[in-house]
Amino acid sequence: MTDRDLKWTVKETRPLLHTPVFDVVAQEEVSGTGLQGEYVAVHAPDWVVVIPVYQEQFVMVRQWRHGEQNMTWEFPGGVVNPDEDPSVTAERELLEETGFRAGKLTHLGRCSSNPALFSNHFDVFLAEDLEPTGEQHLDADELVNYTLMAKSRVIESFGSGEFSHPYMGTAFAFYARHLGLLDSI
Repeated sequence: MTDRDLKWTVKETRPLLHTPVFDVVAQEEVSGTGLQGEYVAVHAPDWVVVIPVYQEQFVMVRQWRHGEQNMTWEFPGGVVNPDEDPSVTAERELLEETGFRAGKLTHLGRCSSNPALFSNHFDVFLAEDLEPTGEQHLDADELVNYTLMAKSRVIESFGSGEFSHPYMGTAFAFYARHLGLLDSI
């Protein structure tokens, strides 16, 4: 089969659920070979993840995650506003959640959240030359603590307990590539 045979085209979209965070739609689709079917897709805004490095440590945020009903340690991040450049979101979210300003912001990569179901993407940024302001600027419904944490602890803890957010793994992969750590693989 060629790529043309593998490609599906959306013929009709029907809303199933609208929430403040995402929309779920049913999509009538047809493949290049003529197969037809109804598939579900989730349309959500893009996100950013920021890897802040301060004094050779990561700046980590701790917060409650409603879906998992658990506390997590994560890199700061959040939703990209409509028509906002992801780098602006990264700077804003870093300042809001941690009170740090980035002197240097480097885009490390962009991924799909889950291409099987989700239409959105997330961008990963490295924030360096940080300046602490000492003040968080949280949204009204945001409860977030932050702390400096040894890089080794964060990397060793990923995938266990309160270090379970999957975006962290992708962020680590981009960070490792940026540092040249993948050159020996």
